[in-house]
Amino acid sequence: MKTSFRPAWWLPHAHLQTFWPFVFRKSANLQTRKERFELPDGDFVDLNWTLRHSQGPLVIVLHGLEGSIASSYAGGILSAIEACGWRGLFMHFRSCSGELNRTPRMYHSGDTADLAAVVAMIRQREPETPLAAVGYSLGGNVLLKWLGETGSDNPLTAAVGVSVPFQLCLASDRVNRGLSRLYQWHFLCSLNQKMRVKFADSSDWTLPDLKKIRTMRAFDDQVTAPLHGFENADDYYEKSSSRPFLSKITVPTLLLQAEDDPFMTPDVLPLAHELSPAVTLELTQRGGHVGFVSGRVPWRAEYWLERRIPEFLRSSLEEVSENKSHEGVVVA
Repeated sequence: MKTSFRPAWWLPHAHLQTFWPFVFRKSANLQTRKERFELPDGDFVDLNWTLRHSQGPLVIVLHGLEGSIASSYAGGILSAIEACGWRGLFMHFRSCSGELNRTPRMYHSGDTADLAAVVAMIRQREPETPLAAVGYSLGGNVLLKWLGETGSDNPLTAAVGVSVPFQLCLASDRVNRGLSRLYQWHFLCSLNQKMRVKFADSSDWTLPDLKKIRTMRAFDDQVTAPLHGFENADDYYEKSSSRPFLSKITVPTLLLQAEDDPFMTPDVLPLAHELSPAVTLELTQRGGHVGFVSGRVPWRAEYWLERRIPEFLRSSLEEVSENKSHEGVVVA
């Protein structure tokens, strides 16, 4: 599909596109209401609701690996959602809101149960509200896998996945090469610190020697897999990757990916025959990983995702809203 994205001339490299929002973007001045949602297994996830609108369509936002409401893209997309007259809901995965979760298990790329529980809660509270979702990186993988698992029974009106690692084994190998190892180091530092605190005085699970874990594949093999019932990293990657689920998606879904994404290689991307008729892949030559920065000058950087995502969601959400309003009209 042809794209409208034009990368900033002053950010010509994939790593610059990726680093810029993380390092230089100012946090959006966004007020949210926090809610702790209790999960069926006795654990919890923390939610942040936007406040500008009290009713109307709701867009759920899922973050990437070790992301949170403080991530550079979070405030931006939530502000863009509010500007459209919609409501935003930022869902933290377990242990990502600043407080460690209660159970030994945490979150991972293929865990769709918590998202399903949150959506079920929303549906119970607001059965008629049009729903959409946006997932970044790991959150995008979770979203797409859930869409495929549920097929025609999914309650969403539309969805967007951004910089999704469709095939986890290839993505984990990619971040262990070249400058991408900087991202790997960042993730491992964050994850290892959480593990040390979480299991410091616990008899629930024996923590491996984290000092010897130098790659994401090793972390997934020794921590993620055993904590979540997988045999090893390969078993986890095979069962959790979203790529095999793309053909089963029936909700209108847009995939936004950059060919130069430093978290993956071209063979991570799905082929045309793997996509259902409901799924559109919009591929840009440049953009990095959750970057997609445009604009003529650095002090007026523009974040294309925050235009493109609402643009795609608008037609589906407004069509549903109009249909529901017409259903409420009684003709004499």
